[in-house]
Amino acid sequence: MNIRPLYDRVLIKRIEESESVRGGIIIPDSAQEKPQQGEVIAVGAGRLNDTGERLTVDVQVGDRILFGKYSGAETKSAGVEYLILKEDEILGVLAK
Repeated sequence: MNIRPLYDRVLIKRIEESESVRGGIIIPDSAQEKPQQGEVIAVGAGRLNDTGERLTVDVQVGDRILFGKYSGAETKSAGVEYLILKEDEILGVLAK
């Protein structure tokens, strides 16, 4: 199943961080925070302004982005977890 975001929404896949070790203690997956970085998988066509013109989205497929801790809606497709965000929930693009 392919997911195609609409308007100014962006489909991302979280970038998993390596296992955290703090002071020699391995933190279990259930206690770790979810990463706030992701890779853009798909981008919508952009939102429409008041005059009906389409405003394009600033991120592209393949960009690595930062987003807020409680942003977006989670979804699962073919066993892979994705997050769908609106463009204004994206905090920044990481340099390559």
